[in-house]
This record gives sequence, structure tokens and C-alpha cells, in this order.
Amino acid sequence: MIGGRRVLLAVSGGVAAYKSAYLARRLVESGVEVRVILTESAHEFVGAQTFAAITGSQPSTGLFGQTSASPHTELARWAELIVVAPATAATISRLANGLSDDLLSATLIASEAPVLLAPAMHTEMWQHPATQRNVETLRGDGHHLIGPESGDLAGGDVGVGRVAEPDDVMAMINSLLTPSGGSKRLLVTAGGTREPVDPVRFLGNRSSGKMGHAIANEAARRGMDVTIVTTSDLPVLPSVKVISVETAQEMLEAVAGVDTDVAVMAAAVADFRPANPSGTKLPRSGGLDSIELEPNPDILASVVARDRAPFVVGFAAETGDVSRAIEKAKAKKVDLLVYNDVSEPGSGFGTDTNRVVIIDHSGKTDEWPVMSKDGVAAKLIDRIMDELPAKG
Repeated sequence: MIGGRRVLLAVSGGVAAYKSAYLARRLVESGVEVRVILTESAHEFVGAQTFAAITGSQPSTGLFGQTSASPHTELARWAELIVVAPATAATISRLANGLSDDLLSATLIASEAPVLLAPAMHTEMWQHPATQRNVETLRGDGHHLIGPESGDLAGGDVGVGRVAEPDDVMAMINSLLTPSGGSKRLLVTAGGTREPVDPVRFLGNRSSGKMGHAIANEAARRGMDVTIVTTSDLPVLPSVKVISVETAQEMLEAVAGVDTDVAVMAAAVADFRPANPSGTKLPRSGGLDSIELEPNPDILASVVARDRAPFVVGFAAETGDVSRAIEKAKAKKVDLLVYNDVSEPGSGFGTDTNRVVIIDHSGKTDEWPVMSKDGVAAKLIDRIMDELPAKG
């Protein structure tokens, strides 16, 4: 329950600002005390009186002309959580670069409260290298992001940049205000393994590690003791222990050395490896008639088979319908299996979004809509923590 908690809702200037009014209503209905900051640009999309009527208090709009002599420090100290929805490219840039030239940015800089940002902008703005650098800076600083999602945008455009839906933002607010990780230990595997053919070439796959790293960061934010065994160099929060590996065998050995309460096996592990990798580079001129393969170890099965098996979440990146993944969930005897169709737009390797189906040990399915990988991570950790007590 988050009733009685204090949330500062900051609304920056974008057409998605109208959704923030519904988010404010949801917060009030949950018993949360809400204060609102409206930027100058936000006034072009939604009025202050709307939020005053919903929250029962007049929004703050500027550094000057307010009843408080120092509105940014007062709001910064009052808030237990700051939610910026929508978070425009300009707002993200200000926060990432430490600017404080308006009430919103000054409050964010002055506050020690956790910050949740829901980005919203056109696809080209989101994908611009400067925006992506700023986003990675904010993640590295420990800020939380949800979205953006794929869908219809302003002006008739379609693409990534749509603000996360208020109900999804509410779910993340709930998880941030009611951390449930406690002292639980969580192991995550991430990325695609590389199996050497020779010192230069390898057999691999397209996995980026984004989903696994998002799960590790989400668990760390909730106070869990997190270890990630990964082939990826994506950033993680400072509290996450990182074990870097390359091959399936290296991943197996690293995983075997980690005691854990929960294991989320998100890595895309190669099923086979070259049986006789060359110690020197194979010359092109000599040709290569064939590569003899041998099976890689089943890392997921090794975790399930432990004497004191943790709560195990497997991943199945497939193409086609979910039936094969359902059979895999039953055969592997995992507690949960996360299935996604990598051929579906917005759900493949390297994307910022995912659409997954959660399968339990009996084969029962729960389809989730397309959402950011951060959003999937938050919802998955919620599901794990709900079911963990039954595992004992």
C-alpha cells in the first residue's frame, strides 16, 4: 500500500501531458498526497486548474512569484518520489547535464528522492545520439525510466516515443514506494554467448543483453543483492556485481559459483559450439569444408537441478506461436518462463521494447502488451516477489 506517501508529479511540455492528469487521479485514488510542478511549456497543453481540482493543491509553476521563498528546495525535501511524466528531450537533457534554470530542473537537482522519468518525444528525438547519451547518464546516476513505447505519435507519426501508459507508470510507482526485495539474492544471466571458431571468428547470436541488464538494475533498485553474469558491456547500477564471460562454458562455471534465491536466466546461450576450435586464424585461401559442432552445457538445467534450487525464471526467444515455449516451460521445470517472438516488431534482439508471454510451470500463460524493457523488468520482479513465498 502506498497510501499516505508523498509524490511530486512534474509535467513537462508535450502533448502527452494530458495523460498526466489521469496519472494524478490514479495517485490520489491510491491515497497518495500529490503535488504538481508544471513547466512553462506544459501550460500550452494542460491547465493548472485541472491538476488543482484533482489533487486539491495549486500546482507550482516557477522559481519566482511563489508563496515560498525557495520553492525548489521545499518541494525537493517534501517529495518521497519525483515522477516526471512526460519527460521531454529538453527535460532529460537538463537533468543529465546538471542544469537548474527552471523550477523542475532546480527541484530535481536539489532532491535526494528517487526519480522516475517517463520519456515522450518523436522517434528521431529519442534515437538521437545526444538523447541516448543523456539517458545512459541518468541510468548510471540511479534514476528510473519507464518507456517510451511504440505506437501513434503526434502529427500522425508512428514509432518509438509514446509515453508509457499511466497504469504502467502507476505499477512502477507502487514498486518504487514499496520495495520488496529485502535481503534476497538474485542472479541474472544476460547477453549472447560467443563460441570461438578461431581467435578471430565465432558462432553467436543477436542478443544485446538489454533485457537482462534491465532486470538486474530493477532488482538492485529494490534492495536485492544482485549478481549478473553477462557477455554484454551495458552499464549497471554500482551495487550490482558483474561477472563478465564470453562462452557458454564460462557462463556455466560462473553461474555455478553463485548462491542465490532467485535465478533469472535471460542470456541467449548458444546450443552448440565448435568441437575443435583452431588456435590460429584459419586462412580464407585454405577454405573450410565444415565445422564440427558439439552440444553446449544446459545452464538452465544445471540451476534447476541444484539440491536447493532457487526460484528459476527461464527465457525463450522463439519465432512463431507460444506452443513450443509452453512445452519448454514444462520440460525444463522452471517456475516461470518468459517467451518472446523475436521476429515480431518491437520484440526482437537489441530493441528497447519487448512483448512477452509469461508461462508458469503448468503451462498457464499471461500475455503482456508491448512495453519498454524497463517496464517488463519491473513487472517481472513484481511477479517473482508475489510467487516467491510459495516456493519456500
